[in-house]
Amino acid sequence: MATVTLTAENFDEVAQGDGIVLVDFWAAWCGPCRRFAPVFEKSAEKHEDITFAKVDTEAQPELSERFGIASIPTLMAIRDGVIVFAEPGALPEPVLENVIEQVRGLDMDDVRARLGS
Repeated sequence: MATVTLTAENFDEVAQGDGIVLVDFWAAWCGPCRRFAPVFEKSAEKHEDITFAKVDTEAQPELSERFGIASIPTLMAIRDGVIVFAEPGALPEPVLENVIEQVRGLDMDDVRARLGS
């Protein structure tokens, strides 16, 4: 599955749906972002049931500000409309796969209960 480009206009629509959305906050000038991009793309091809999305922090500064993105790349995982993971750094493939596995294994009723929603 190809990655989706997220903007201020479509972010909520994509992120609020059911299922898992992985968001890569990046910028063209960022060396670690460029190194992480092929890892992210490779995972997108392997996990067709997950929405892989990218936010260009230069083109979408309001999204970076909204989520407090201070360092890029930052990977954010959203499941069923709830942010369940957000961490800066270019993850190696095994770590990214582990994050995906962890997010898949979450008990979302428990997550919502902990958030008090």
